[in-house]
Amino acid sequence: MENRVLIVGGGLNGPALALALAGAGLPVTLIDARPAPARAEAGFDGRAYALALASRRLLQGIGVWPQLADKAQPILQVKASDGRAGEGPSPLFLHFDSAELDEGAMGHMVEDRHLYAAFLAQMQASPGITLIHGQTVVAQDITASGAMVTLANGDQIKGRLLIGCDGRGSGTATRAGFRRQGWAYGQTALVTAIHHAKPHQGIAQQYFMPEGPLAILPLPGGHHSSIVWSETDAQARAIQALDDADYLTALRPRFGDFLGEVALAGVRFTYPLSLSLAESYVAPRLALVGDAAHGVHPIAGQGLNLGLRDVGALAEVLVEAVRRGEDIGALDVLERYQSWRRFDDTAMALGMDSVNRLFSNDNSLLRMVRDIGMGVITRTPALRRAAMRQAAGLSGPLPRLLAGQAL
Repeated sequence: MENRVLIVGGGLNGPALALALAGAGLPVTLIDARPAPARAEAGFDGRAYALALASRRLLQGIGVWPQLADKAQPILQVKASDGRAGEGPSPLFLHFDSAELDEGAMGHMVEDRHLYAAFLAQMQASPGITLIHGQTVVAQDITASGAMVTLANGDQIKGRLLIGCDGRGSGTATRAGFRRQGWAYGQTALVTAIHHAKPHQGIAQQYFMPEGPLAILPLPGGHHSSIVWSETDAQARAIQALDDADYLTALRPRFGDFLGEVALAGVRFTYPLSLSLAESYVAPRLALVGDAAHGVHPIAGQGLNLGLRDVGALAEVLVEAVRRGEDIGALDVLERYQSWRRFDDTAMALGMDSVNRLFSNDNSLLRMVRDIGMGVITRTPALRRAAMRQAAGLSGPLPRLLAGQAL
């Protein structure tokens, strides 16, 4: 059991943390309730993530990026503006160009299926990682010396530290009695992929509509994009219930014609939008990472990037603790991780909350103020570059893996 880490949750943050720790010599058992092959072998469905430049560095450091490089779409520019259905974007807009960054593209779009398959292959090749798929954790027990989880099949597994990477409805956090704060936005995201006649040229577009933001994110190949389209809950339910032809009819006036004729190319998903923050990330022998600790509005595509910053910080704290001969499950060790990440996560969550509230309305005065603000940022080099570095994940005290350094 010495220094063995138990990770519950095999989405994306869990595998990233497992690879970071195992690569530094800490043995890991990862428990995923879902069977692995179904997700790794899935066909194209349009689900994708915007990985910030700093997140790409972490993936490089844990050995995953080489499998993804030829499947990723660089985000070369970002354009954001106010908009109304059928009217097109505001003439005052926010524009970032990665040519201004010495480090290269601000980020990359990577499909969920490719990202998970790369994680799975790397974990299967790692002798320090024990994978358990298709089993749910039904109980956990924390003692002075370690942590133990009980699986649905009755098996019990022990470790020095238990880490919850099991999402917003984290069973790990619930069983430990962690409380959460947050609220629903009354918005639902409609997610799909489209094929368009004109090439996207690596440009990510965001329109701030009165009902919620519409993000158009470039996918590999030049003629496919991922759509994250926010509407009020009632309107989203009505749109999702339409057939494909009527769904496109609802989308086209919001989307515009800048990419030519469009057609659906992926599965249609929906998910309700909310903010959720755990009041604490740690307890003796237990820590929360990613959505288990914080769930944010997807308005800037930062959910996974925040989780990977958690991964980098926690891995660094634990590896340094081992090198100093400390107990990795001790509360004072885990509080170093919390003090590093909780303020940043909370600030980002509340910042995205404020942006959503500022832009998800049709108040003419607020519309004028925000349009002027975006125009000022675009035309002020220092402000523009600072905002670009923030979007690329390069601001603040970076964990070593996100700075491109080894643990």
